[in-house]
Amino acid sequence: MTHSHEHDHDASAAISNRVKQLIGTLERRGILTEDQVDATIRTFLSSARPANGFSVVARAWVDAAFKQRLLADATSAVGEIGVDLSHWAPVRIRAVENTPVLHNVIVCTLCSCYPLSLLGPSPAWYKSEAYRSRVVRDPRGVLNEFGVHLAPDKEVRVWDSTSEVRYLVVPERPAGTDGLSEAELSGLVSTNGLIGTALV
Repeated sequence: MTHSHEHDHDASAAISNRVKQLIGTLERRGILTEDQVDATIRTFLSSARPANGFSVVARAWVDAAFKQRLLADATSAVGEIGVDLSHWAPVRIRAVENTPVLHNVIVCTLCSCYPLSLLGPSPAWYKSEAYRSRVVRDPRGVLNEFGVHLAPDKEVRVWDSTSEVRYLVVPERPAGTDGLSEAELSGLVSTNGLIGTALV
């Protein structure tokens, strides 16, 4: 998947400049210092890791009642396994389930909204203009590039994240895993699987 590195660099520089201006304003008004902002980000990122999402999926695979709660209200359900989303308010998490007849894939067409607490830092390709524009128009083509080849009659549904709603894909549980523990199942899940650009 190709995209303009010059465009990405320009966009990153513009965002960086806006962040510096905001921090400067906060410091001048005595609200926060740059060190305090950095410390908050470090604390947040230390608990934002893909293992959180892997644990959510593994629990859903072994606990049908939890899966029902997850699909009904993911924001509340993930709290049951110790993932704190309170700092995200009012962002809501929605879980979407892959089935034998449906495959889900996640994108943020406007920027790169992404459930960091559950998936860790987003992959570079997720933020690229190429992925964001193409996966909506040609999801099967993009999935093929990721090595995900789906049956022609399998529906592909693309979910567009926003500043209010972020998505998590619950992949199909692999066949032949009935004897595995929840921890072992968690080890089968991948970040791309939680986005929908990989099968588990």
